[in-house]
Amino acid sequence: MTALDSDSTVPALVSSLLVEQVLREILLAGAYTVSRARGIGETGVDVLAEKQGVRYHIESISHKSSPPMRSRDFLEAFFRAVSRLDDGAHHCVIAVPHLTARGLPDRARRYRVAWRRIAESFPELEVWIVNTDSRTVDRTTWIQWLQDPS
Repeated sequence: MTALDSDSTVPALVSSLLVEQVLREILLAGAYTVSRARGIGETGVDVLAEKQGVRYHIESISHKSSPPMRSRDFLEAFFRAVSRLDDGAHHCVIAVPHLTARGLPDRARRYRVAWRRIAESFPELEVWIVNTDSRTVDRTTWIQWLQDPS
């Protein structure tokens, strides 16, 4: 079953709204303070979470049926995430559905030099894999996606 993501007419296999909802549940259960959900048309960070004075600015993306749209969404989320440094982010997070994680190692290898330089330039940058089925999150650093899994 697919849903239309709020930002386009391309079918989303997993919507960014579902990723955000599951992530909010997980964070609240972990005793984080979490910002209210944005209304339709509101701009700003998708989720602002804080625990023990550490701020996480989180941008959620969907997993669309179109690979070019998945790539576009990821690149836009990257820029939105790092722009949160202006807002005092300690951690800039791109939250992606677990389906998206399958393509991240290939993407990191394809852009190896740039990927590494981004990691060096933005040590605050993280990718969180949100499994909307099992309702879990796997927190990873940007550079982890370049590391050999063996």
